[in-house]
Amino acid sequence: MKVTVAVVGRLKASDATLAAAEAEYGKRLRRACSFDVVEHKDEAALLAALPAAAHLYALDERGDLITSRQLADDILGAEQLHGGGAPVVFAIGGADGHSDALRARARRLIAFGRITIAHRLVRVLLLEQLYRGFSILRGEPYHRD
Repeated sequence: MKVTVAVVGRLKASDATLAAAEAEYGKRLRRACSFDVVEHKDEAALLAALPAAAHLYALDERGDLITSRQLADDILGAEQLHGGGAPVVFAIGGADGHSDALRARARRLIAFGRITIAHRLVRVLLLEQLYRGFSILRGEPYHRD
């Protein structure tokens, strides 16, 4: 499975701790799937770069509140079974969130809660949850119910 985390904006030099956490979870994820993080200047560039067949999931405060197990079963597991090899893209917006166009293109909107979380921190949270989701699917002990 090919998984891309498409983000608006870049990590800054002052975000070294976040970059290290992102690198660690990226290394772990590459054992479970083909994976990368792609940074875009703005949302228009992110949308333009999306492959037509991509299955897009957008991180959005208006999205569904899901559990780690739901992420594993309903999204990652379903994509493995029924995705047909289509790339899976998780989009993280910039400071202003996502546009109506991106939300309309998404298969599902996902929220990490109703609180506002800095988009650069959401990157690490998403990577950890993707790693946890693949660990659940493989029956590894990283996740405990």
